[in-house]
Amino acid sequence: MNWSEVAKAMLPEHLLLAGMVILLTLEVLRGRPRDGFVVAFLALAAAAAAALTLHVESYTGAPFSGHFSVGPDASLAKFALIALALPVVLISRDDFAETRYYVLLLASLYGACLLVSSDSLPTLFLGLELMSMPVYALVLLAQLRADSAEAALKYLVLGGTATATFLMGVALLYGWSGSMSTAVFAAALGSSDTLPIAGVVLVVASLFLKAAIVPFHGWAPDAYEGASVPVTAFMATIIKAGVLFAALRLFETAPVTRPLVDVLAVLPLVSMIWGNVAAIRQTSFRRMIAYSSIAHAGYLFFALLGAGPGRAQAVIFYVVVYGIMNVLAFTVLPRGTDDERSDRLESLQGLYQRRPFAAIMLAISMLSLAGLPPLPGFVAKFLVFRNVLAAGYTGYAVLGLVASYLGIYFYLRVIQYMFMNTATADQPAGHPRRLALAASLLCLAPAIVLAFFPGWLLDRF
Repeated sequence: MNWSEVAKAMLPEHLLLAGMVILLTLEVLRGRPRDGFVVAFLALAAAAAAALTLHVESYTGAPFSGHFSVGPDASLAKFALIALALPVVLISRDDFAETRYYVLLLASLYGACLLVSSDSLPTLFLGLELMSMPVYALVLLAQLRADSAEAALKYLVLGGTATATFLMGVALLYGWSGSMSTAVFAAALGSSDTLPIAGVVLVVASLFLKAAIVPFHGWAPDAYEGASVPVTAFMATIIKAGVLFAALRLFETAPVTRPLVDVLAVLPLVSMIWGNVAAIRQTSFRRMIAYSSIAHAGYLFFALLGAGPGRAQAVIFYVVVYGIMNVLAFTVLPRGTDDERSDRLESLQGLYQRRPFAAIMLAISMLSLAGLPPLPGFVAKFLVFRNVLAAGYTGYAVLGLVASYLGIYFYLRVIQYMFMNTATADQPAGHPRRLALAASLLCLAPAIVLAFFPGWLLDRF
């Protein structure tokens, strides 16, 4: 084992770990809780810079052969994950000051980065659990509502079920192949034997549980609604992205054959329809975003139907755009002392009259999530459906396009509240905060670049 190679290949993970160690050490030395914001932000910025440097250098290495490897695409995915966490930390400043929050957030991000470089099923499992377990505590941490504990418990049950399902699938794949490599999953995709097919289906079902694909979405909206705004933003972006990167690591470029094609097409398609239809009925912004994320998870898994390099291109571009736009929406939300009241869609009435910048940013986010040109969300959906059409699944592509139009209504409803309704006197003022403004600008800059120059990211694959 070459320790210098380990240090360089795992530099982003090491910097995240260093941030956690420093935060805990400082709290122990001081003997009392302290504000962990600065250390966490610096650790994230350093880790993002390290991941981007490895990508630019086209660094390739395997410090733990057969278990962990790094390449340009993996480094770019890590940079995307860590960069998305930066604005989340910025909007967390007014909600959380305790060390424990930032340690949990960095720990979850560490697991997400581990997923991207996993070459074995045990490493992939370790990454999934490291990413998920801190989130159970994060949902509960703010305790802004009476149902926060219930939301955390429901999220824990969902996560535990996904873990058991994943391990059962891994056991079947190992029993069939005698290997723990992630390449076994890709090999099992082309098998006609019952044992590997059952293993693949169980592993895919566990990923569906983690990503809240219908019918495994059950309590995900409750968890989103019960968590604080920064934690909901983290769950809707980084956690969702981590699960899709894990799926991408498993499927790689292997073609998907029947009967798995129908599983990867029908359930995501139902998620698109149900997520968009259910979002129409919501009166809570966070709950609406939860159902929106269920629909978007459907689009992302849809991209796996296509084979070859176009699969990674579609998934990573979609994850980046979806993450940026979701975090942008949360950075400009008006916040008040009453969390439940601030979360109602009615609180956005007349927002353009009170805070024009926030209303415009939120409108950009909603229109991009709806997939309307010339915003980057349109390019993201175009890549997904192009990939599905190229694989020959024209019928599924057409149904997916129809399902995507269902979501336009509830996104436009948010814009109607902000621009066409009049503000009432009892609505919270929701004055802008400097760090939240910085977070929104941090999201807006790459959104503009990807809207007009999507090739800047696409050419890196």
